[in-house]
Parts: sequence; C-alpha cells; structure tokens
Amino acid sequence: MDRSAATRGWIVTLAGLGINLALGVLYSWSVIAKTLTAEWGWSAGSASIPYAVGVGVFALTMVFAGRAQDRFGPRLVATLGGALTGTGLIVAGFAGPDQLPLVVLGFGVLAGAGIGLGYAAATPAAVKWFPPERKGLITGLVVSGFGLASVYIAPVTSALLGGVGVNTTFFVLGGSFLVITIGLAQLLSDPPEGYVPAVAPAQIAAVAGGADTPAAPVSHDYDWREMIRTRQFVLLWLMYACSAFAGLMIIGHMAKIAAAQLSGIELGFVLVAVLAIGNAAGRIVAGIVSDRIGGLKTMFVVFAFQAGLMLLLPRAVSPVTLAVAAALIGFCYGSNLSLFPSTTAGFFGTKHLGVNYGLVFTAWGVGGVFGSMSAGTIVDSTGSYATAYAVAAVLCVFAAGLSLITRPPAPKMATVVEHKPLRDAA
Repeated sequence: MDRSAATRGWIVTLAGLGINLALGVLYSWSVIAKTLTAEWGWSAGSASIPYAVGVGVFALTMVFAGRAQDRFGPRLVATLGGALTGTGLIVAGFAGPDQLPLVVLGFGVLAGAGIGLGYAAATPAAVKWFPPERKGLITGLVVSGFGLASVYIAPVTSALLGGVGVNTTFFVLGGSFLVITIGLAQLLSDPPEGYVPAVAPAQIAAVAGGADTPAAPVSHDYDWREMIRTRQFVLLWLMYACSAFAGLMIIGHMAKIAAAQLSGIELGFVLVAVLAIGNAAGRIVAGIVSDRIGGLKTMFVVFAFQAGLMLLLPRAVSPVTLAVAAALIGFCYGSNLSLFPSTTAGFFGTKHLGVNYGLVFTAWGVGGVFGSMSAGTIVDSTGSYATAYAVAAVLCVFAAGLSLITRPPAPKMATVVEHKPLRDAA
C-alpha cells in the first residue's frame, strides 16, 4: 500500500472509530433503565422494550444501510445515521412516565435506525482500504469505539440523570451526538474503483499453493443472493444469534444485575463502564488473534469461555468478582463484533461487504431482542437472573459446536489480483 493510500485508510478508520464512540449510546441503556424503574415506576419488562426495539431496528437497518453504503458511499449513509440518532434521542426526551411508546419511537425506532446506518457505513469503508492480512485488526479498531463508548457514556449519563433528570439527559445526549456523528461522517470514503490493496508476498504464495490461511485473499466476491444460499452463511448466522443473546442480555441489564447481586451497593454505572472496557478490548484482541490463527478457531475459544462465564455469573456477589465477570463477558461479546464482520469479509469478499454483513448482522438483532426481553420477563416472573444465565450458557455451547463444523467456502477462482497503487487519493 503506498503512503497516500495508507494515510487515507487510517483517516477513514479513525473517523469510523469516532462515529462508533458516539453511536455506542445504545449501551448506556442499562443506566437509563435503572432510573426509569426506580423513578418512573416502570417494570423490568417495560424498561427492556425500548432497548430491545432499538437492537432489533439497528440490526434490520443494517441490511438496507449496508446496501445503501455499497451503492451511494459511506459518507451520505453515516450522515443520515447521525441525524436520525440525535433526533431520536431528542424525541425520547419529550416523553413522560406514562409515555412508553414515545420512548420506544425515539430511542428504539429512530435512534436504532440511525445507529444501524452509521455502524453499517464505518466498518466496510475502512476494511476496503487495507489488505486481507489486516482485516481483523482494522475491523477490531473501528468497532472498538462502539464497545468503548460506555466507558464515558455510562458515567456521563448517570451524572446527567442525577443532576437534570431523564428528559434533559435525552436532550443533551441527542444534541451532542447529532453534531459529532455528522461531522465525522464527512471523513468517510471508499477507495476509488479498481483499487486493490497490496497483498503481502507470503499471502500470495499461500494462495498460489492452495493453503487455507487466516488472511488469504478471497478469490470470488459473493453478492448477497449467492451468500445466503451457502451453508457458511447459515452457520455464521446461528452462531452470531446465540452469542449475541448472551452478550446483549448482560449489557442491557448490567446495572440491574449489580443492584440484584450486590445487596444494595451502588456500582451500576461503574460495572457498565468496566464491561465496556472489556467489550472494546475484545474487539481489538480478537481481530489481531483471528489474523494469526483464523476466525473460526478464535470463535470456538470465545464461545466456550463465554458459556463458562454465564454459569459462574450467579456466584459473582461481590463488587470485585462481578467487576471481573463483567469485564470478561464484555470481552467475549466484543470479540464477536470483530470476528463476524472480518470472517464475513474473509468468506465472501469485500466488494459487497456492506449488504452481506448487514444480512449476517440480523442474527445479532434477533439474539439481542430475545436476550433482553427474555431476561426481563424471567426476572419479573422469578425475581432472579439464574434461569436466563443458564439459557445463555446452553446457547454459547451450541455456538461453540457449530464453529467446529464450519469451513470457508470452496474457492471459485484461483486467480490472484496484482496490486494497483492508488494515485489520486485525497
């Protein structure tokens, strides 16, 4: 990769990271939900609805947003995403204690759609600037912003809720992220038509020799119609849904889990921030590891470890043990947000990565909706998260098993494209 291309690629990567740092407001919901339960009298189930709707709309929007950014470019799509996210939070700020539908509309539908648009535009734009052996690292860096967001959003949101109340908190967050995301969106761009990033000589030799390497360039770019007919798509989708169920269940309920398991010790937003640090670290570390040993092997380790954590979580009844558990669960969850887009690119190519990953990402939405809603319903019925933890553990074991039987698609071509240097990058 020549110097101008490298510079432009890193600008796009850092802009995408910044956009995700703002869009990660989704992960502040457990702090907001705790306040809605305590001050507005909402049940755990009711307080889960805006978050669950937001997760579902986010995932559904990713399909259309991915196709839009493939066609119209990431800048326009991310700008629209920032506008919808900010507007949605402001709309939620007009709600009262008896106006759940307005919060669902603002935070769930509008902000959820905006987050989907922005998130869909950031990662494919960055990945396209770099060679295959860096796809895990670049994906991890971009999406780490989304996971890391709660490190600052959780305490800021907690302070706002305590100082100015629920409504003004929504207004402040909405206005701030409206400006930030639209500004950063202007830095996103795809490489010019015909640009191919340089492939390391070792990678070219591996492909020519037929080796199955973690970062081997894809010989055929699948469009979405071809992709959904493959066995690999179905297996990736199932693994993603199972793992997302466990991760998003904990993220959406972390503050309330802390209140239930720590006997009145107020550490809710601190644990949300700790979980977020693990979330961000998992995205980067898993991306680097998958570049070395392959995405599927990394997935197996993550799923198996995640299952064990879910079984141990009920025993985390002190601030230290719950903090460690939160960080490790966040690490496993964040790993998936790096592994699945990079594995999708590795299996099916980057040309149609926006829409292809959008379709794979619907699994995240399904898992997140059922994870959050199931946990809320179980707590309202039993007064405990124990059953929810057990269900999540079983799903993670199932995902680990699927990773062992998944293989990359058979090559459709054996051609290796030579590098074409970028000469007109801005």
